[in-house]
Amino acid sequence: MNAQAIPIPDPKKGGPISQQVALKIGSVFAIALVLLIPLSMIQSTLEERLSRRNEAVADITSSWGKEQVLVGPILVIPYRHTYKSFKDTVIKGEIKKTEVLETATARAWFLPDELKVEGDIQPEKLHRGIYEAVVYRGRLKLSGHFSPPDFQALKIDGTQVLWDDAVVAVGVTDLRGTGEALQIFFGDKPFRMAPGTGLDGLAMGVRAPIGSLSKSLLGRPFSLDMGFKGSGGINFAPVGIQNSIKLGSPWPDPSFKGQFLPAERSVTPQGFNALWKVSYYGRSYPQSSGAGYPSEQVQGSLFGVSFYNAVDSYRKVERAIKYGILFLTLVFAVFFLFETLASLRIHPVQYVLVGAAMCLFYLALLSLSEFMSFGGSYFVACAAAILVITLYSRAVLHSGAKTLVIGAELCAIYGFLYVALQLQDYSLLLGTVGLFAVLSAIMYATRDLDWYNLEVR
Repeated sequence: MNAQAIPIPDPKKGGPISQQVALKIGSVFAIALVLLIPLSMIQSTLEERLSRRNEAVADITSSWGKEQVLVGPILVIPYRHTYKSFKDTVIKGEIKKTEVLETATARAWFLPDELKVEGDIQPEKLHRGIYEAVVYRGRLKLSGHFSPPDFQALKIDGTQVLWDDAVVAVGVTDLRGTGEALQIFFGDKPFRMAPGTGLDGLAMGVRAPIGSLSKSLLGRPFSLDMGFKGSGGINFAPVGIQNSIKLGSPWPDPSFKGQFLPAERSVTPQGFNALWKVSYYGRSYPQSSGAGYPSEQVQGSLFGVSFYNAVDSYRKVERAIKYGILFLTLVFAVFFLFETLASLRIHPVQYVLVGAAMCLFYLALLSLSEFMSFGGSYFVACAAAILVITLYSRAVLHSGAKTLVIGAELCAIYGFLYVALQLQDYSLLLGTVGLFAVLSAIMYATRDLDWYNLEVR
């Protein structure tokens, strides 16, 4: 009986995917994962530089002035009131609780019927080493009027009101930038303001004693003109029944924030103008009270504008790093397709070197962005990465045409990234469209491949 020869299959052909192809896919995938380590190290470096920047900014603003919050003016009038208490009294050798009446002093506060604020804010940049902070000088003019205080509505005995101790208080977060003595006018009569508001919960600010004038404020409009310095932004509280706040500034990129947005605004590269019109219906505290000052409720009703950069260079670099693994995958995919579709063999070390050059792009972008504009630093880092990888690909691929494909892909990738970083609101949409385009191109290029009989040549 003749023995029949059993054919031995070629390990490079047939079967599902050939062993070499499977090994190559696994090695390329592993290299991409390993390159996440230098990307994470660059991310850590970014966080450390960002922390140092924040410390420098905090140091600058602590000397210049904090973010300003303006609350008021508020009419504050003390009054006496009696209350019952129980004290231990010795009666015939026994300790008994006896009811006594005691007198204490409290403060009633009243908010204005109308508040108008007109302001001009002039931002500027201060530097500490290579870092900068946005600060500003400003001038505000407050005007409006109060109604005569109604203690009867608060169920307070009018005979116990200490009219001579009445003050008008204005809360201001940081008064170090006020380089002049402040005066508030009622009609044409000035009242000099002193530090402190006299209200618990509103420690920072100024106050002016107005005495018995507080009995008849009807028909006496107030006005206050004040200069100040601050940083970051400025906020207001809607203390009036009707509030009108109008601000102008040459800052081209304002960020309106808080519980109320401007009713009218105009933002151009030369600056912005904004007008808020707010009534007291949008807040949770009353117009007057004989109890304590509602600090939490007032804090929750603030609104205003910030002068921070919407997305600074560090934030843009951070967003760029998030695309790192995607771009590594796209470039590696092109190299792998060259191996699959042409007679080429690319060593894993060459994949590593190309990936390392792409990682260095982010480090170069981070370091350059601390000394020049983000656009300029992006162009320099991008040109360096494209030049290095393209020249290296010429030696690896041994083909000018294939090298041009790699160079064009890199230009498209980095151009796509720059546009995505600039279009903050539409970056997700742009990224989705870009991924569909890349996937469609790969599917088109590999449409005729028989992946079950694939061989690396």
